Amino acid sequence: MTAFLEAFWHGEGIGDGGDLEEALQAYVEVKPDDDDWPAACAAEGAEPRIERFASFEAYLDNEDALEVIPVSAQMIVDALAQRSA
Repeated sequence: MTAFLEAFWHGEGIGDGGDLEEALQAYVEVKPDDDDWPAACAAEGAEPRIERFASFEAYLDNEDALEVIPVSAQMIVDALAQRSA
C-alpha cells in the first residue's frame, strides 16, 4: 500500500495524489485569475492543506488523516511551475 494525499481549498477536496508534489498540482483547479497565490491563500477560509492517509483504502474507509500539511503559496507556485516545465 502507498500513501494517499488529498488537497483541500476552502474546506473542499480539490484533487489528490500519490505524493506531495502530485497533490500540490491539484491547486491548478483553483488558480486565481491574477496568479496572486499569496493573496488567494490569505483569503478568509482558503486554508490550503493536504491530508495524508495511509492508503487510498484508508481514505475510503474514512480513517483519520495521518498528517495534515499546511500549504503555503510558495509551495503551490513551485509545484505548478514544475507541472508546466
